Amino acid sequence: MTFPVRFAARLAGVLALLWASLAPLGALAVNPIFVMNSLEASVSVVNPASWKETRRIPTGKEPHHLYLTPDEKSLIVANALSDSLMFLDPKTAAVQRTVRGILDPYQLRFSPDMKWFVTAANRLNHIDIYHWDGANLTLAKRIATGKTPSHLWIDSKSSTIYSTMQGSDELVAIDLVSQTLKWRSKTGALPADVFGTPDDKFLLIGLTGGEGVEVYDVSGGEPRLVNTLKTGQGAHSFRSAGDKRHVFVSNRVANTISKIDYQTMTVVERYPAPSGPDDMDLSADGRYIYVASRWAKKLSVIDTQSHQVVRQVKVGKSPHGVWTLDHVPRQ
Repeated sequence: MTFPVRFAARLAGVLALLWASLAPLGALAVNPIFVMNSLEASVSVVNPASWKETRRIPTGKEPHHLYLTPDEKSLIVANALSDSLMFLDPKTAAVQRTVRGILDPYQLRFSPDMKWFVTAANRLNHIDIYHWDGANLTLAKRIATGKTPSHLWIDSKSSTIYSTMQGSDELVAIDLVSQTLKWRSKTGALPADVFGTPDDKFLLIGLTGGEGVEVYDVSGGEPRLVNTLKTGQGAHSFRSAGDKRHVFVSNRVANTISKIDYQTMTVVERYPAPSGPDDMDLSADGRYIYVASRWAKKLSVIDTQSHQVVRQVKVGKSPHGVWTLDHVPRQ
């Protein structure tokens, strides 16, 4: 092989490696990334190819969380202070409709059997259970829970709703069949997000007022605290890694994200996450974490291989929920 040919071959190899390192940031993502700006009443639409905010959609007051409909045709934005839900097209970001009269929808979740839609009314101290017929919501039951219901989880059998209670440091369980309160149990300080393992045996609770995650065995009649994992101050929001073994938790005060192996109940990785990391999503290949940097008004992109923040995109004030169709499985 002559020198020019060898040089060209080596150059091509270098360029191929360079492209392989850069391409995943945009090549695997074709749908927009949505970032909710809680204190600006808007949703930022970010193009994952150019990494620019392409649109800012006005919403109702204090949008905090969002959830995809079971048919994946609508992304629901919950406007807590406006008592409304806005439906967006998750591919085009077009506004489809707004449903009003949904009282204080701070957090929201569909049951796995897709029959029920549940909201936590953070400021009004109740949980609402709605019938879902594939298009419309009908209130079935409003359950008084106590002070400041925060985040929700529904088990895989669609039989039990779990909710943290930030105002009273508790975890409550609601029987979804009878739609009655089953039990309530004390937790650590300021419990926020809750994540259930696929076998429905354990619940992980992020303690925003503490330094980690509490693990409860809920396989019996009453919850039992079995472990406390030190992840970092202000443990807040979970996002499954999609491999049925790991889950990420954002530590809002520590400015880190921890990766938990929930089969061994150990912290296996830590990543830097600037300026109050909150909700997250994970790229389809599992490499990049998209996280709301709440105090910096930015969406941050973290490379889980290099453990570095590789992108930041300016969004609105107090970014909270993050979502894209191009993600790993939710469980």
